[in-house]
Amino acid sequence: MIIFFQQFLNALALGGAYSLVALGLTLVYGVMKIPNFAHGGLYMVGAYVTWALLTNLGVPYFLALGLSAVALGLVAVLLERLVFYPLRSAPHIHPMIAAIGVLFFLEAVIGHPQVFGADFKILASPINGIVNLGGVSITGQRLLIIGASVVVMLALFYFLKRTTTGATIEAMAQNREGARLVGINVSRVASLTFFISGALAAIAATLYAPTSLVSPSMGEVMNLKVFAIIVLGGMGSVPGAIVGAFLLAFAETFGGVFVGANFADVVGFAVLVIVLAIRPQGLFRRTA
Repeated sequence: MIIFFQQFLNALALGGAYSLVALGLTLVYGVMKIPNFAHGGLYMVGAYVTWALLTNLGVPYFLALGLSAVALGLVAVLLERLVFYPLRSAPHIHPMIAAIGVLFFLEAVIGHPQVFGADFKILASPINGIVNLGGVSITGQRLLIIGASVVVMLALFYFLKRTTTGATIEAMAQNREGARLVGINVSRVASLTFFISGALAAIAATLYAPTSLVSPSMGEVMNLKVFAIIVLGGMGSVPGAIVGAFLLAFAETFGGVFVGANFADVVGFAVLVIVLAIRPQGLFRRTA
């Protein structure tokens, strides 16, 4: 039972990080109908921005988290304006190819020897030590991931459901042309959605990076997993992104324990295949 609860807490932390990244991706898809393959690149850049703020400038961790979120939000807005907006009337495949190109471009820039280089970086945790809960041990950083991800998700839910600006995002997700006809500035909403997406990716990277290593290729790995998550949960579904994230995290964590760490990812994607075989549309139908 101790092993079970130990892995349960680890899965909660992993699922919290996955949820934040997947929520940003599913918001963009729901509003823009764009599968943003550059999203993993934003996650990766967010980790490097935080590392630079902590290591080179000596900025405190939580301030670095906020600055990184704002910086990546602005980068995402720039990406929307320069890449996706000009392709808004192009065939659907064009923005997909452009997003993949942006992902490779970001990896090349970050991995350049004059920028950060290809070597792994270590992001220091603001909370050292291990917390013991009734014989179950968990690092302070993983507790921070669980708590912070819950707070961010609740704040996002409040924003989408209880504010006028959030309502415009939902309206645009339901019917983009209808939102335009009733006077909603769809261009501004698109930029805001990309800003939120980039900020969520940076927050997730800053929270999760201290438990792993920072590298230029970390975005590709996260990209693969979050796309699996939003397909699993239902394309464009916010609840589906959260449920899919935790389902994949629990499958990977417990699969690593009972099957072997080398097969953790295999177990996670096997769950994806099984669920989609039963419900091809995902766990949740697409909602606003």
